[in-house]
Amino acid sequence: MSFPLLTATAALPAIGAIATAAVPAAKRTAAKWLALLFSLATLVLAIVVLVRFDPDGDRYQLTESHAWIADFGVRYELGVDGIAVALIALTALLIPFIVLAGWHDADPLETGSRRWRPTQGFFALILAVEAMVILSFEATDVFLFYIFFEAMLIPMYFLIGGFGDRAHEHGEQAAATQRSYAAVKFLLYNLAGGLIMLAAVIGLYVVAGNFSLTEIAEARANGSLDMATSTERWLFLGFFFAFAVKAPLWPLHTWLPNAMQESTAPVAVLITAVVDKVGTFAMLRFCLQLFPEASKWATPVILVLALISIIYGALLAVGQRDIKRLIAYASISHFGFIIMGIFAMTSQGQSGATLYMVNHGISTAALMLVAGFLISRRGSRLIADYGGVQKVAPVLAGTFLIGGLATLSLPGLAPFVSEFLVLVGTFTRYPVIGIIATFGIVLAALYTLVLYQRTMTGPVKPEVAEMPDLRVREIAVVAPLVVLLIFLGVYPKPVTDVVNPAVEQTMSDVQKKDPQPEVEAAK
Repeated sequence: MSFPLLTATAALPAIGAIATAAVPAAKRTAAKWLALLFSLATLVLAIVVLVRFDPDGDRYQLTESHAWIADFGVRYELGVDGIAVALIALTALLIPFIVLAGWHDADPLETGSRRWRPTQGFFALILAVEAMVILSFEATDVFLFYIFFEAMLIPMYFLIGGFGDRAHEHGEQAAATQRSYAAVKFLLYNLAGGLIMLAAVIGLYVVAGNFSLTEIAEARANGSLDMATSTERWLFLGFFFAFAVKAPLWPLHTWLPNAMQESTAPVAVLITAVVDKVGTFAMLRFCLQLFPEASKWATPVILVLALISIIYGALLAVGQRDIKRLIAYASISHFGFIIMGIFAMTSQGQSGATLYMVNHGISTAALMLVAGFLISRRGSRLIADYGGVQKVAPVLAGTFLIGGLATLSLPGLAPFVSEFLVLVGTFTRYPVIGIIATFGIVLAALYTLVLYQRTMTGPVKPEVAEMPDLRVREIAVVAPLVVLLIFLGVYPKPVTDVVNPAVEQTMSDVQKKDPQPEVEAAK
């Protein structure tokens, strides 16, 4: 039997979570190093998966299949395509930076106090989320996917509610109340989406007789599974609703600004750069592959919702006073671009959307983590409390600027390529949608540059006059992300070579071809 590489890639952080949680309470530093070690080991396995994956080979590779609940047709079935491989690599890459950035986020609240924040639990929960996210990307059994799609809500709930941001203008008690509110709102929204999806999963089993993605898709393709149009549409809506909450898509987005505002910066990155990607990934893997006709039927409405997300998120980002809420609304706008690219039903749009998932994860991690370092120094999330930071902390200001420029998709940085592909892919089939969406780019430049101007330039405020610059650990977190933003902005081919064959297969699932150019190329 071949080595179960996919299982090992997900099991390693799960084992790390258990081992980290078991470290004695007095050994906080040991727990941190253990979590970092397991996250790095998981990254090594993710690289092995990436190296062993052949983009020109079978659609699903490194497959594993074992009987699990045989009476109900549930199998432990794993497999990865190019899209899944790219997102597994992104997840495994970001977790070590999240661990390093959160090195002191779960330390005691007060020196010498008995009020401890369980350091071991903080890092164990991060590793548990990583394991569940990776399994979600690997699962090709719909029921298996659903279990981990929902299970990841539990550690995320505790990370938001139990380890929230300490910076609050109204004191610790108000901060605790706001954290609890954000955690409960996150949980209720996502549980509601999950319960509707559960009904759709059961409905799919009633219609298809099993939960295997590959078997159901093959039966749909060869005509042996005849699904009524109305049934397919209802099942599609059940799946899509859950994924739209997770993504998040307007108007199901309202949990995200609260969750990101009240979380520590590393947990905020975990939410928007890692966990939320499961929603957009699932739209490609499950909605389009299982329900191709319903996906085409719903496309006009979904594109309008994505367009609203782009403009609405950007407009609200412009008016924010809180740094983290601004980044949260910017992410809502970016997820609108991703979903628009998926449902543009063009190869450029879907390739751009997949590349956008990777690039958004890196750029948001860079910007949010630097913002977290800034907030931890000043003790405030409010933009108005900063000014002149670039004069006292030039490295911090410089990395903050690069993260911001990546967020507005400056040419030469990674998100530009993906956003350009999404817009081109959308314009070729839906020109009006594509034209209006470009206004999101203008608004992104506005909120990003205004944020930088108000926090980093101008006279030095007395409260930031003694602010230290980035330390070695913090530079070790940010520098690799900046290098990746520049590298993938100049040379995105390593990612596109992996994802493009999977995109072509997805286009084949929905029986869509790219529109032909109206003007012939010169001979």
